This record gives sequence, structure tokens and C-alpha cells, in this order.
Amino acid sequence: MTKPESKQPDSPVKTKQRVSDKQRRLVLDLRRRHSLREVAQITGIPLGTVKTLVSRSGAFRDNEQHRAMFTLPPISASTEALPSVPELPPQEVVTGDKEVDAVLWLRSIISTGQAALIDRAMEGAKKIKTPLNVLEKRYQDYLVATNPGHLFAAMSSFGFADLDALATRAIEQQRLRLEGAARFGGNLLADTEAETFCIEALRGLRATGQFGDFDKRQVAARFNAHPELLPHTLADCLYELGYWDQLYRLRNAVDRDASDGPPDATARDWFVFGLLAQIRPRDKSEGLAVFRYLIASQREDMAESEAILINLIG
Repeated sequence: MTKPESKQPDSPVKTKQRVSDKQRRLVLDLRRRHSLREVAQITGIPLGTVKTLVSRSGAFRDNEQHRAMFTLPPISASTEALPSVPELPPQEVVTGDKEVDAVLWLRSIISTGQAALIDRAMEGAKKIKTPLNVLEKRYQDYLVATNPGHLFAAMSSFGFADLDALATRAIEQQRLRLEGAARFGGNLLADTEAETFCIEALRGLRATGQFGDFDKRQVAARFNAHPELLPHTLADCLYELGYWDQLYRLRNAVDRDASDGPPDATARDWFVFGLLAQIRPRDKSEGLAVFRYLIASQREDMAESEAILINLIG
């Protein structure tokens, strides 16, 4: 009796042909909102095949073209010669109270952000005999007396005595000013390539609503029309959000009134923030990075935040 032939396993080529282009697109689309196991259950495609399709697509690796666009210029050595001995701000009579005016002068020195001057100012503060919190109260009384009926007059005195905190802020602001110059030269306030892209992508849209915002659905449609510059991963999202945050900080250290950039860039920032609720985390560490970002950025109370948290734990 002839032994029946055993069935040979399908060749890799034959296995590949069983997944149509439509199924492939469906898998990739579902993967953006579901886990690999969930995609396999929804489509009926074996989990191993789903993993292979996702891995080979490259759609869920970091988007290098996107990152190249949303990267600050590299730091270069400044060609400007900085003064070896910074000049002291002029000493002025402001309140007529010599000790209060002395502290105001020390604060103006500290606000330069120059380390050498700050050290001298902090040493000078030690020579003032009256406690600084007492001088803060005297300055507050002066502000109230010279601004009758002004409910917020005394606010300018808040933190008057805390020279250490002022020094910390001033040094950081000076560091940011130097970094901005090293990265952008004299073009820090000019539109970046990324901002120009946002302006072009949203050209023709009209701002609406109480705060003059763009319609979120229209914004999403415009940016989605440029898939080559879309974040592929949550890490991509955090990378771009970090770009906008750092650009704002560098500009704010130089000119507070020009630090926001064009509204089109703000719309992009919020669009990418919303993607944190749509793109699935690749692993626990990526999800944890997004959670830490929410806390550090103080955006955890935004309207999108609940959906983001659900995405992270779902």
C-alpha cells in the first residue's frame, strides 16, 4: 500500500500572498490605536503575522525625517566678544529709603545673570544689617502708599527678599540667552523652517472661537496631508513637543513679547499633543515617558489628558 504523501508546509512566499494589501493597511491603521494582540483578534490574522507586518512596515519606528525638521540648530561658538568685566547697573534713588534702594540695586545687579556680578551682589547683601524680610515689608508699604487705590500695587514686592531665588532664575535666563545666540545667531526671533512649514500647511484657515484658535479638525486634516512629517511614535511626539518648548524658552529669555511664535506653530503643538492620545505606546518605558511629560509640562489638566492616560493604560 502506497504511503500517502505528507502535506508540505506553505512556503514563505505563499504565506505572504495570503495577506492582501487591504489587510496590510488595516493592520497598520489598527495598530495606531490597539495593541498587537488586539489587532490580531480584530482582523483574525495570526499574531506572529501581525508582528511581522508591523515590523517590516517601518511605520512604527521613529520618523527620522520628522525629527530632522523639528530639531534646533546645533550650538556653535559665538563670534561676539563678551566684555571681560561686566558693567554694574547704575545705582538709583527709587524710594528714598537707603536700605530698600540698596536691595533694589542689588536685585538689578543679580538680574543681569552675570555670575561675577551676582557673587559681588550676594556679598553686598550680607552687609545690610536690617533683615531682608523687614525691608520687603517697607518696600511693600512704599508701593501701596505711592499707588493709592491700586489693588495689585503690593505684588511687585513679592519675593523682594529672596535674592537666592532671583539669582537662580537670572543665571538660567542668561544661560538661555547665550544658548539662543549660539544656536541662532541674530535670527532667534525669525521663523524657523518648522514654523514656516506650519504656516504653509495651515495657509487659508481662519482663526475662530473666543481665543482665536484654528478649528482642530481642519488643523488635523492639513497636517495629516503631510505624512512624511508626522510623528510615528510617542517618542517622536515628545521630541517635537520638546522642540517647541525649548524654542519658546530661548526666545522668552530674550523677548517675552515675541516668545510665542506664529499661531500656526501653536496649533501644531496642540495637534501633536493630541496625538499622545492616539498613538499606542510601543512599550512600558515609552508610556512612562509620556506620563512624566504630562506632569512636568503641567498639561495634566488639559481636555486631552484623560484620553492620553486611557491610551497609556489601555
